[in-house]
Amino acid sequence: MGARIKNPFQAPVWLMAAIVILCLLIGAAIPVFTDAVGDHPGRLVALPAVLLLGVLLVYDYKKLLILILLFRSVGDRVLESTQVGIGDTRMGIGGLINLVVILITCMLVMEKPKEFPTKLARFWFPVLVMMAVGVVISYEKANAVKQYLGILSNFAMFIIAVYMVRSIDDFNKAIQLVLWSSAIPTLYAFVDIALNVGTSNFRLESTFTHPNILAFYVALMLVLCLYMLKSPLFNITPTGRVVVCCYLPLLLIQLLLTQTRSAWLSCLLIFVLYALLFERKYLLYLLVLPLVVVFVPSIQDRLMDLNQGNEVVRYAPLNSFAWRQLLWKAAIGWMEPMRLIYGYGLDGFGHFAGTFFPMDRTVRWDAHNVYVQFLFETGVIGLACYLWLYARVLWTLRSFARMDRVSGFLLLAVVVQYLIVSYSDNMFRYLVFNWYFWFTVGAACSLVHLYSLDRNSRSVNEGRA
Repeated sequence: MGARIKNPFQAPVWLMAAIVILCLLIGAAIPVFTDAVGDHPGRLVALPAVLLLGVLLVYDYKKLLILILLFRSVGDRVLESTQVGIGDTRMGIGGLINLVVILITCMLVMEKPKEFPTKLARFWFPVLVMMAVGVVISYEKANAVKQYLGILSNFAMFIIAVYMVRSIDDFNKAIQLVLWSSAIPTLYAFVDIALNVGTSNFRLESTFTHPNILAFYVALMLVLCLYMLKSPLFNITPTGRVVVCCYLPLLLIQLLLTQTRSAWLSCLLIFVLYALLFERKYLLYLLVLPLVVVFVPSIQDRLMDLNQGNEVVRYAPLNSFAWRQLLWKAAIGWMEPMRLIYGYGLDGFGHFAGTFFPMDRTVRWDAHNVYVQFLFETGVIGLACYLWLYARVLWTLRSFARMDRVSGFLLLAVVVQYLIVSYSDNMFRYLVFNWYFWFTVGAACSLVHLYSLDRNSRSVNEGRA
């Protein structure tokens, strides 16, 4: 008998069969795709991108994951141009990448089922269950499914990080990977600034589709830079220290130019607490901030805006925070008593916004507050499950201080920043930032979990001895 021919891709038969079927379906869909492209050149990349993702997924899904993490921060504008559909139900290559991330997570779990972090995954189960209920009772099924898949992809990023990080060295590589993802957005920020020189009310977006997304992303990068500089767990080289020190001002300038006040507040709070707890000399650097406010008119105007438009008067414009407060009160006051328990389903806030919001009944508003939106869409039960997730994460990360107090503080700060900005923004909509946030948090939780297992193992061995 002849020698058995080996599969050149080293892939299981079922996967190869699925790829063949997928290719046949793509071939059948090409005529439909051609008609759908129309006059939108951005959609021309959709089919080649699908094929490329499929090939990379089969060839080496772990390298594909690294590429996604490295370059997803620059993809929003391009991926948005590939979308088809109406309103919030539009789908494109971005949605496909979400599914790929979820699929990669499943492949990791199937490859190493014994390493599945059951203890850490339990943090997510209550909120995922309640959001699944929210899909079932939703008035907007397509939008609800899309929102649920977004949350599921955040969970996938968390689990992926846990699988990737098995040591402090792995954790540091993960932090570097996240920080490297900001290189191109930082470079493109100069282009964005040059294109908008002289533009009134300019807010920096760089490669993202909204200034707020860039602001929260940059705030995360600032904390990670501080970790690299100050943590004894990260053995930074002298050259690396110089690079990071030079990079920090660029990030701070980007943060200021986004004009996102909640991101300013969260960063200021973290840096003040760090200075008070670890290095008092940093308080001197913070004294420069009043000068920045005085000599940069756009920042001054952004802050002064909160001092006016705080009362609801006919024909008088509200400032953004007062407008948010009015929106929240209208939403919660409109809710039926029973719905306070389980909510109106995912995307219910947008569905009913035109009914309960008196300021503008023609716009499909989001809550601009994660907690209010969760309460409206999943009720008190769903909000409790959501807060439980963060409570468990914070409780886990507190143990990081046993390895190093500075590192523990900074990683807790990442989560605290997220909770602060969630009070005044639509964090559910910022998928890319959520991916980097949950990847970072998952990596940190993995390291704490491994540290705990190692400590327990040593205790058992010492007890036996």
